[in-house]
Amino acid sequence: MMKEIAAIILENDKGEFLLYLRENKPDIPFPDHWDLIGGHVEEGETPEEGLIREVKEELDIYLQDYTFYKKYECLTGDAYENIKFIYYGKINLPIEEITLLEGVRPQYFSRAEIPNVKFANILKSIVMDYIADSDLKML
Repeated sequence: MMKEIAAIILENDKGEFLLYLRENKPDIPFPDHWDLIGGHVEEGETPEEGLIREVKEELDIYLQDYTFYKKYECLTGDAYENIKFIYYGKINLPIEEITLLEGVRPQYFSRAEIPNVKFANILKSIVMDYIADSDLKML
């Protein structure tokens, strides 16, 4: 069975996305790359339960409002084959009020900056899909 990952695209009211910088350690996949908040779904958890737990572990925030976006089967481009359950939600905390418990630092990125961000694994294409889909909804 493939590993499951639950992650969330967090966006503020300015249309900026919250990402965090992974540590620059050679023993972790994609060191010094930007990542979404989230992680592995543990045995016995649903993707939603895994997402809520991961957000609590990484940001010390109890996630309440979120929506499922898409499921991605990742057979290439990652450290191992996995299924990513991607959600989206709002965050409007100033960056200095965000407590990051894993990784180096959090940062907001504008839509215009996303194509130039050095993302972990296939996350750039996922965030670009989300931007394209949300832009279509605005038409």
